[in-house]
Amino acid sequence: MDITSIIGIVSGLAAIIGTIMLGSGLGLFINIPSVVIVFGGTIAAAMVGYPLPEFKKMFNALKRVFSFKIDDPQLLIDKLIEISNKARKGGLLSIEGDISDIEDPYFASALQMTVDGVKTGDIAQVMQKKMSMVQQENKVGIDIFSSLGAYAPAFGMTGTLIGLIQMLASLDDPSTIGPKMAVAMITTFYGAIMANLLFLPMADKLKLRNQQEITNMNLLFEGVLSVREGEHPRLMEEKLKVYLMNKKKTAEKPEE
Repeated sequence: MDITSIIGIVSGLAAIIGTIMLGSGLGLFINIPSVVIVFGGTIAAAMVGYPLPEFKKMFNALKRVFSFKIDDPQLLIDKLIEISNKARKGGLLSIEGDISDIEDPYFASALQMTVDGVKTGDIAQVMQKKMSMVQQENKVGIDIFSSLGAYAPAFGMTGTLIGLIQMLASLDDPSTIGPKMAVAMITTFYGAIMANLLFLPMADKLKLRNQQEITNMNLLFEGVLSVREGEHPRLMEEKLKVYLMNKKKTAEKPEE
């Protein structure tokens, strides 16, 4: 469970609600039709923009925002060094027993091909194809939440326009102008919150998740090929340490 996502959302809502309570009652900012326009319209627009199979991936992406397990790159390097040492001493067949202990199917599959004597080029081709498919799968989730972040403010403005039209239609009663203007502005408020506290930050988190996952897959890609080619474990370790540097950069800023 990613506690920072939960803390971030709760803290953001608390700051907004606290600010509202300092100046007025919370009831002034609760308007069900505005929620329906902004949230319902945003989801409807996403359904128009994405075919159903892709739209359903939004739920898996949402789960990745709050719950995501990734292996520590250093632990992967240590495991690869261990396997490499064993392979150099006892041959590639000696590492077959290690495959059952590996939970990552990408890693396990690559090692199995290595033990089975598949050519290095063929192993590389299969691993790269799997990596590309994972990246494409992740990109769909990122794109959907980025789109939701763009649609929400637009539907907020749409709700505001609806409210303004209704207000202008009843100018003969000046006492209703203020309340109707306030309701008209609430939809813009909802759209801004949904976009900037939920959808866009979630898209950024998914970008970071994707980078972490692809970094590990690249690390495993190079490590397994090094094992297959019988490369010296010390040289392999030096090559793979580059991914530890990439991990630090990834933690600082997600890819645009």
